Amino acid sequence: MPRSMARGIGPWLTALLARRPTKVAAIALANKLARMAWAMMARNERYEEPAALTA
Repeated sequence: MPRSMARGIGPWLTALLARRPTKVAAIALANKLARMAWAMMARNERYEEPAALTA
């Protein structure tokens, strides 16, 4: 996973880990990444960093 993607997911994952068990958070993260990958493949797009992370 690119570092920029990890920075974007980090706050979301940290908040999730505060509320849910580790194994549940791991499955949620896998689901999120799979949905992102599917959407990029379905649209024939490459991953683009969110504008907030590029600054």
